[in-house]
Amino acid sequence: MKRGNMLIAQSGGPSMVINQSLVGAVLAAREFPTVGRIYGARHGIKGILDGTFIDLRKETMATLEAVAQTPSSALGSVRRKPSAEDCVAIFRQLHSLDVRYFFYIGGNDSAETVHIINEEARKAGYDLACFHIPKTIDNDLRENDHTPGFGSAARFVACAVMGDDLDNRALSGVKIDIVMGRNAGFLTAAAALARVHPDDGPHLIYLPERPFSLDRFVADVQKVVKRLGRCVVAVSEGVADRDGTPIAAKFIQETDSHGNKQLSGSGALGDMLAGVIRDRAKISRVRADTFGYLQRSFPGVVSEVDAREARAVGAAAVRAALQGKASSGSIAIRRKPGRKYGVFFEVVPLRNVAKETRHMPPAFINRAGNDVTQAFLDYARPIVGPLPRIGRFRQMR
Repeated sequence: MKRGNMLIAQSGGPSMVINQSLVGAVLAAREFPTVGRIYGARHGIKGILDGTFIDLRKETMATLEAVAQTPSSALGSVRRKPSAEDCVAIFRQLHSLDVRYFFYIGGNDSAETVHIINEEARKAGYDLACFHIPKTIDNDLRENDHTPGFGSAARFVACAVMGDDLDNRALSGVKIDIVMGRNAGFLTAAAALARVHPDDGPHLIYLPERPFSLDRFVADVQKVVKRLGRCVVAVSEGVADRDGTPIAAKFIQETDSHGNKQLSGSGALGDMLAGVIRDRAKISRVRADTFGYLQRSFPGVVSEVDAREARAVGAAAVRAALQGKASSGSIAIRRKPGRKYGVFFEVVPLRNVAKETRHMPPAFINRAGNDVTQAFLDYARPIVGPLPRIGRFRQMR
């Protein structure tokens, strides 16, 4: 184990449990006498370049635990892909601070950032352990069974759609909910957990993994309305046509430094779909909501399993680095085999996680492409945890 200081930062979209990973990493680092100061960079690599740091070793246990329980990124976040010039400046900062352990909490774009910094460090001959700590509510990181942040965001989606279905039952009509998910439909699929009774919504679920057709969408909604007199629909923001072009991208031009369209920044998709149903299906009461950024940092709906695993994965990254298990890598969450739920952690190469994303397995999507299967529900329930109980009068069925 080499002696030196540690630097940790957060990147990408916040989540309800990202601070659990931060605190898990900090507390694990305090176990090792070879680690000196523990720096937290403000707003990811931007904070490194600007020289804005917090000494996390000086924070009290009470403060750390309070931060761990708080949603969103306590250190601030950023969406920035480092250039070659950035890497040179980052090395200069790390060297001046005698940083030998670098941890970055984020999704696949953040893993790509760690990979770039790690490769540049090797070229420069700088002795630096670089580790990516997984986080994304989209649940689309390769190598992972699931990712910290997903369970809590999925719990929010399930609870929100559960409430929406109750509202829709009281004042019937068509309700469309737009849920986050650029390339993977895991979060939108979690809306299915809202179902308690056979006629509960969401009655239709549309995911990025299947081509989206407006004609089929209208026909599906009409069929549900004819059967139940109402319809609740969950649609991923990333649904795309047969050519792979996201429907929402037709209304949005803004992109980030990684080239991603900012699909969550507008309610245009929901408004367009509501208009289509209103015009083509001749249904007067049609409403749409875009959950947007509410899904990421909403307090009070954190999954206990998600919080526990988020802290553990942060600690696992630090221990892997300090115990010399690898000089770099990303921590992957694996599910233990068997019917009883359990997980373990493995170090995987950064290149296996960086940039590219994974999708919902075909076994999780029904044949018609407008719902999920029991296999998905079995997969998601232990991660999300128990949901509120819903009752109704028997004669109201």
